[in-house]
Amino acid sequence: MKGPLSSLKILDFSTLLPGPFASLLLADMGADVLRVESPTRMDLVRVLPPHDGGQSTSHAYLNRNKRSIALDLKRPEAVELVRQLVQEYDIVLEQFRPGVMERLGLGYEALKAINPKLIYVSITGYGQTGPYRDRAGHDINYLALAGIASYTGRRDSGPLPLGVQLADIGGGSLHGVMGLLAAVIHRQATGEGQHVDVSMTDCAFALHGMAGAGYLGAGVEPDMENQALNGGSFYDYYRTRDGRWFSVGSLEPQFMQQFCAAIGRSELAAKGLSPKPTDQQELKRAIEVEFEKRDFAEWLEVFSALDACVEPMLPLSEAVAHPQIEARGLVVEVPREGLPAQKQIACPIKFSAGLPTPRHVGGAVGSHTTEVLSELGLSAEQIEALKAAKVVG
Repeated sequence: MKGPLSSLKILDFSTLLPGPFASLLLADMGADVLRVESPTRMDLVRVLPPHDGGQSTSHAYLNRNKRSIALDLKRPEAVELVRQLVQEYDIVLEQFRPGVMERLGLGYEALKAINPKLIYVSITGYGQTGPYRDRAGHDINYLALAGIASYTGRRDSGPLPLGVQLADIGGGSLHGVMGLLAAVIHRQATGEGQHVDVSMTDCAFALHGMAGAGYLGAGVEPDMENQALNGGSFYDYYRTRDGRWFSVGSLEPQFMQQFCAAIGRSELAAKGLSPKPTDQQELKRAIEVEFEKRDFAEWLEVFSALDACVEPMLPLSEAVAHPQIEARGLVVEVPREGLPAQKQIACPIKFSAGLPTPRHVGGAVGSHTTEVLSELGLSAEQIEALKAAKVVG
């Protein structure tokens, strides 16, 4: 089985999280992804703990199903090899700051001259234009500048550092994949390639959804705990007597009625739809009191029998073993050379035609260099000469 993206050949120059997560999704769906890595400057994810079998689990996951070629891009011979590869690998994914690839002789215009059908996807913190284009940043910075952090948190404790990298993945990775695939469809229709500019800050800004529409259209400024879905209503988390938590999302009247009846406070249901902050705060306090009366296991038994949009907050160890997660096949065993298979998160997208079985975890830097150069038509002697000159690794 080849997968729905088996016709795509992608050169991936990215490191860390946003680009590699994007190319992981593409590789899982069958794309031929070739990582171009430096033999001297390590991708820090390779040493990120924890480790399993001497290898970073994050690297093993983010780079599964991809091949790796080690090229010193400061050497003209290595740049020439990339120029040869682009004739076949006609999609480039890169994550350098603006201008870096141009200085290497590998910018969009330079590579487009070799292959006019080239699709060139750049994922950066702030995009290819604007006063911040050259500024360094991380996920927390993008969320702060985009305004998302301003209403994500509690008034008494401030903004929350999220457990997942929302701007990196929701902004950079997922929008990078969308932009790349949209460009592929455009190329199929017109024969034209193009440069796709993905800014993680732009894409985080676009995630405002309802709050952004409210501010731009009606001038309503979102703040911590002043929106229906950010803690300003009963839609929230509640602590049980033994210190665990439940999520309550019973927004619709029929769900609210079931929920209030289950906690023994049917009279509270009328306040569920009230727009008054005072009503919502009273409702939250009443729910808090009721949840504190029973342990987690007791509430689990109560709500497991109801369809009321109330679910337990699970640690990852319990989420992995949840019947729904298991039924959806969200954990997969991926082969490792010389070691037992490693459990990893599976590709979450389901196709009726299926997806190819994962082939291998992320490998060592340049583990496919000889193989890839042989495919380019280089002889064994030429490859050894390049290795001796430290052009490739």
